[in-house]
Amino acid sequence: MPTQSPDSSGRVVVTGLGCVTPLGDDLTRTLEAAFEGRSGAGPITHFDASEQACQIAAECTPVLEPDILPKKERRRTDRSVLLALKAAEEAVADAGLVLESAEAERSGVAIGSGIGGLGTILANETILRESGARRVSPFTIPMGIANMPSGLVSLYFGLRGPNLCHVSACATGAHAIGEASELIRQGRADVMIVGGTEAPILGVAVAGFASMRALSLLNEEPEKASRPFDADRGGFLIGEGAGILVLESWEHAVERGATIRGEVLGYGANSDAHHMVAPDPDGEGASRCMATALAQAKLAPADVGYVNAHSTGTPAGDPAEARALRRVFGNHIDQLPVSATKSMTGHLLGAAGAVEAILTLASLERGLLLPTINLDRVDPECELDHVRGEARSADVSVALSNSFGFGGTNASLILGRSPSL
Repeated sequence: MPTQSPDSSGRVVVTGLGCVTPLGDDLTRTLEAAFEGRSGAGPITHFDASEQACQIAAECTPVLEPDILPKKERRRTDRSVLLALKAAEEAVADAGLVLESAEAERSGVAIGSGIGGLGTILANETILRESGARRVSPFTIPMGIANMPSGLVSLYFGLRGPNLCHVSACATGAHAIGEASELIRQGRADVMIVGGTEAPILGVAVAGFASMRALSLLNEEPEKASRPFDADRGGFLIGEGAGILVLESWEHAVERGATIRGEVLGYGANSDAHHMVAPDPDGEGASRCMATALAQAKLAPADVGYVNAHSTGTPAGDPAEARALRRVFGNHIDQLPVSATKSMTGHLLGAAGAVEAILTLASLERGLLLPTINLDRVDPECELDHVRGEARSADVSVALSNSFGFGGTNASLILGRSPSL
């Protein structure tokens, strides 16, 4: 893999990982389930879904208690915020990050969410309707706005640098990683705690996606519902969770003796400018996005050894991404392993890009490529070198992780294995 020399500037490394997903309430449990090819799907328990067309989802552990959050605050904190705080705790501990006062001013946060604290807003709308305005919580607005996960991580960890929130649908988590990496490359921060969080398993959200015919309706077999690239796919499986990474400049990480988990080598972001929710069927925007990420990384397509695809299991999205991959990688695509980890986690919307970046980095660390489950019959329009059914051993040093969202927004990350491996 072409790399910069260890003393070069502009390198952005990953020193901490943390997540809460339908596969497990921490990184260790999530990775164990993912490499074993388990599904996080099941019947919806967060609300009564018996009258809904879609009655399945990928849910996390019901009770979340971040240690950093005072107990009196937990009951009034939106679930999306709880997920982010829990994952951030783990990522910061994994990084061994302890910041002095001066360092805190150059340490920031970029944690996004696709829909923010929708649960808090809906709950208080019900209170308003049933009990009147005086009963509405004063935390309705603070817990409803999308930037509160980032705000509270900044508050509780004492980070006084940039405090950002990206809201770009299903590309949110990847945009947060990419844009925060740019801040570090530009010398505007030394440390950024980044990622995405989402708690969308709510009646109106599930009904809304179902009315668009975007969701899988395999209610009797939830573990088989998420079927990326499969000829019998019928939509995505909605999920919840959070993925948080600690990013640092190479110099800062080396100076404090941090363990480097990987590297953000390149980042691309653009738009299809095609449709409100449907991707460009030719994958033109997605292919340009991937090419931009490769160019920033100063890598050729043949340098990439693995792809974690955005693939959600929708009839339109999967073929468009397959075409985009073929456009970018040419003949190399036939020897380029591709995974679709949403087959296990479900689609975590604004958290998806961050969780998938974490899973991709773990693959590079372990030399083990994650499986795509439920891929029983590959759609002829999606023929690729799929990692089907079970994990595959491979010595890979560079990977691509894609995230595409409603509004035509695209994000691609080129991730590298730790230089020490």
